[in-house]
Amino acid sequence: MIPPPDHPPIVLPKVGVLLVNLGTPDAPDVKSVRRYLAEFLSDRRVVEIPPVLWQIILRGIILNTRPQKSAHAYGLVWRPDGSPLAAYTRLQAAALKDAWGPDVLVDWAMRYGNPSIPDRLAAMKAAGCERILFAPLYPQYCAATTATANDKAFETLTAMRWQPALRTLPPYHDDPAYIGALAASVRAGIAKLDFVPQAIMTSFHGMPQRTLELGDPYHCDCQKTARLLGEALGQDVIVTFQSRFGRAKWLEPATDTMLEELPGRGITKVAVVAPGFSADCLETLEELAIRGRESFVAAGGSDFAYLPCLNDSAHGVEMLRSILSRELAGWTGAQ
Repeated sequence: MIPPPDHPPIVLPKVGVLLVNLGTPDAPDVKSVRRYLAEFLSDRRVVEIPPVLWQIILRGIILNTRPQKSAHAYGLVWRPDGSPLAAYTRLQAAALKDAWGPDVLVDWAMRYGNPSIPDRLAAMKAAGCERILFAPLYPQYCAATTATANDKAFETLTAMRWQPALRTLPPYHDDPAYIGALAASVRAGIAKLDFVPQAIMTSFHGMPQRTLELGDPYHCDCQKTARLLGEALGQDVIVTFQSRFGRAKWLEPATDTMLEELPGRGITKVAVVAPGFSADCLETLEELAIRGRESFVAAGGSDFAYLPCLNDSAHGVEMLRSILSRELAGWTGAQ
């Protein structure tokens, strides 16, 4: 059938895969960081304090003090092609571009900052994607990461008259493909070192203890990831949590405290890996690789290594292809 001359353009139906990560400022300067933090810390999934009280603290104190410190930290790890988190997520999407053929579009977005989830979902719909796999790249489920990303996607669909079908990627903290990729990456990283680590530390992003008490499975997911990784490596690993913020009690043990204590226990050679991050970012490259090293050495440690995240490595990309193919079943011929 030939459409009439005044018919809107017709695009062939496609499937979309949208990789999603947390977010990043547009530049390592105070203005950009303040704008990013204002969006991030205003999310009620992230900060579960009554908004009236929290906004007074956020606007009156935090946004007037933290951006300068964070901008300096971002400046230490900023790449020529931008923020590490954005750069690696973009590279992951590029590596998967042809994984499922020309009828599957692969794109990427950030929950906070740019490119935004609403912008990329709209672009996918305009390109003909009638079915979209929305993929938050958080191995361990957390309301403050996985849920808020999904919330934003669902919120975006409420403004669409013609909505695409939407699937969301489940957490994959114990998926054999993920554990296998982690173990292979850790083994490869250790093989390149000029020392033999006495211990391997797995540092996960911290969350307030209250989230565990309210039923968030994040702590359990992290513990299971670490246990399975240790089994795959044939040795126990130390589990810690980083990035504490504010006065509330957070999940323990804390990464910075543990790094300061290990030399006193006779462990002076350590390798640190961050299995909760799908891509390297400020929290891994500045907090762990720079400040973590300084703390460990100052406490008497002799050898410290930060092992990179999976990023766009061959192990990491194949893992993503595997778990995403499973979720695309029935929509594509993916195996």
